[in-house]
Amino acid sequence: MPLHESAHPTACQNARTLDPLDKRLLFVTGKGGVGKTTVSYALGLAAAAAGKRVIVCETSAQDRGARLFGQVPRGFSEEELTDGLWTISIGFEEATKDYLERQMPVRSMGSILARSNIFTYLAAATPGLQEMVTMGKIWEIAHVERRKKLEERIYDLIIVDAPATGHGISFLRTPGEFQALARVGPLAKQAGRIAKTLVDHDSSGVVIVATPEEMAVSEAILLEESLAGKDGTGFAIDRHYVNGLHPIRFTDRELGLIESAGEGRSKAALATRPALAESARASTQREQLRRLEQVTKAPVTELPYLYATEIGPEELAHLAEEVG
Repeated sequence: MPLHESAHPTACQNARTLDPLDKRLLFVTGKGGVGKTTVSYALGLAAAAAGKRVIVCETSAQDRGARLFGQVPRGFSEEELTDGLWTISIGFEEATKDYLERQMPVRSMGSILARSNIFTYLAAATPGLQEMVTMGKIWEIAHVERRKKLEERIYDLIIVDAPATGHGISFLRTPGEFQALARVGPLAKQAGRIAKTLVDHDSSGVVIVATPEEMAVSEAILLEESLAGKDGTGFAIDRHYVNGLHPIRFTDRELGLIESAGEGRSKAALATRPALAESARASTQREQLRRLEQVTKAPVTELPYLYATEIGPEELAHLAEEVG
């Protein structure tokens, strides 16, 4: 399979493992607002630091990666953010035009068809076509032999900042469903190859991001159950990342002293309130962390809360040290 071929001599060959960075295709999903994009780029930095050539594919067309690194967003093009790490933001219209241009014997024909009213109508009326075209672009980026033929850059690891929870499930299932729906034709054939690759636990995997909160953890548990399947023949769930954990700052003895100091005196009570609230938050977060650990079959990695007004290269570098 072309997806299994190493991009350059320093790359590691894929093996059956739960290490997300050993995969060829890695999808990052989870509840909205839990930091999927941040974790995606932290994983990218960690892989790049290990000598791999990595690209993060954003499916939301929001160009967050460029902004995280203080660069001007370039949209639907492969842009280098730092040594060994690239980004691309994949929107449906651009991906559709790119797909048609690659499939048509003359590139201009694909561009004309993509702008036609007939194709616009068909795209709106065909279930899963938008997700399939987006996944098709990811496939193109991951397809070693095709990249070689077109003299395009070859990557060791493709990280996909996938849609959140419900949409993320349908996004991953789209190739298989589209193949069954279309049955014949080049897109159906490609959908079948992609679907087969996505459930190959040696080459593809999923990591789930959650914050240490009840709803986010509950969604992470349900997401794993839905994607992995009861018999384990679904997608490989390689890891959970619990993002935004506050540190435990006080021992039980210290907490007792703080509580005693605040009893009966209004000023002292006000002074101790932030410390007690922070301790209660950290304790509640650990309860949710333990709940996830008791249920999941995949390893759980804790990621610290970043005390920063904005996430930038320095914060991402810190997270990159924690995601491995």
